[in-house]
Amino acid sequence: MIPEIEKASKKEIKAFQEEKLKETLQYLSKNSPFYKRFFKEKNIDISEIKTLENLQKIPVTTKDHLQQFNNDFICVPKSEIIDYVTTSGTLGDPVTFALTDNDLERLAYNEAISFGCCGVVKEDTLQLMTTMDRRFMAGLAYFLGARKIGSGIIRVGSGIPELQWDSILKFKPSYLITVPSFLLKLIEYAQQHEIDLKNTGVKAAICIGEPIREQDFSLNILAKKIKKDWDIELFSTYASTEMSTAFNECEMHHGGHHHPELIIAEILDDANLPVSNGEVGELTITTLGVEAMPLLRFKTGDMVKAYKTPCKCGRNAMRLGPVVGRKKQMIKYKGTTLYPPAMYNILNDFSVIESYVIEIFHNELGTDEILIKIASEAISEELLMEIKDHFRAKLRVAPKIEFASSEEIEALRFPPLSRKPVDLIDHRL
Repeated sequence: MIPEIEKASKKEIKAFQEEKLKETLQYLSKNSPFYKRFFKEKNIDISEIKTLENLQKIPVTTKDHLQQFNNDFICVPKSEIIDYVTTSGTLGDPVTFALTDNDLERLAYNEAISFGCCGVVKEDTLQLMTTMDRRFMAGLAYFLGARKIGSGIIRVGSGIPELQWDSILKFKPSYLITVPSFLLKLIEYAQQHEIDLKNTGVKAAICIGEPIREQDFSLNILAKKIKKDWDIELFSTYASTEMSTAFNECEMHHGGHHHPELIIAEILDDANLPVSNGEVGELTITTLGVEAMPLLRFKTGDMVKAYKTPCKCGRNAMRLGPVVGRKKQMIKYKGTTLYPPAMYNILNDFSVIESYVIEIFHNELGTDEILIKIASEAISEELLMEIKDHFRAKLRVAPKIEFASSEEIEALRFPPLSRKPVDLIDHRL
């Protein structure tokens, strides 16, 4: 079921969001220690903010603000807080987020309509291949969303192909919620144990944490590898703890759908002004309907492109293209600008590469250096040259590459207390 506001005209969506924005500003000025101080210091008169365009009068909020003044963003007494989550800390120290009972209900609604984009209905069963513990919001959101729809959900957690297959064969889930690269491990296990991939009952995977599409929405190398052996539908999803909102693909696979009842989304340039249509910019969000820790013009650090034409699925709100990269993870290497997803794509093209991790650091001159550690049973100078040639052909530069054991790389990818695999270690941060 598509929420009515998402089928409304652009004009109606804008008017709806402007009313919600006024409510949010009033709430922040009354309840948020951080934003009360922020409005006073920046001489912001919230009564002048009446349209989405007026948002440009308000300075942006950054991850630095969240890290420095974490508790000042909380708008409710501690007795109203039901759950605490923390960000994964990909771009710095983790930040704690508090959620009230209403925030958990909003989170459930968000995930229910996001799953709805992917075709999930009450009759479906979902297998959850990510953790629900360690203060991780995503696993909790998936569980709450499935519960709201009425779908079954199997909480297997991450890793352990044998246990995943035991659950798939026993409970016959129709959807898997997983990091897409893990599907390759499931395929490998199935092939080794003569499990018929055509008769599993799985019809789709909702892919989290890693890109599965190119900027033109075609499947990337990782997704093509999966589809070659397991012909299930793949849905991309993008979300973050800070916005408590997800952008999921529908069956058209042409971008993640924006839920205008939950979030105001801007795509900004380096001067914090809206980019031109079709240009890449930084996703900046204002949460709607959040009680404990609402955010105003918060810069996510993710570089994206917006698509504003109506979707054939019937939704008229904007869509987000695949994340180009994280702004702080942008690499200037030998005069070329790179983002990690472009390197993942190249490495995933080599079936002999079992696992890898990319390390970014500054050299003695203060410029960016890249070191890629690769595990493979086919170690040779020829393979090394082939990988470097592939980098030169696709990105015009070849980083330093060295071979390592699978154990060394897995230790780097899964540090203590990690909740998801780490493919990039940025020592510059």
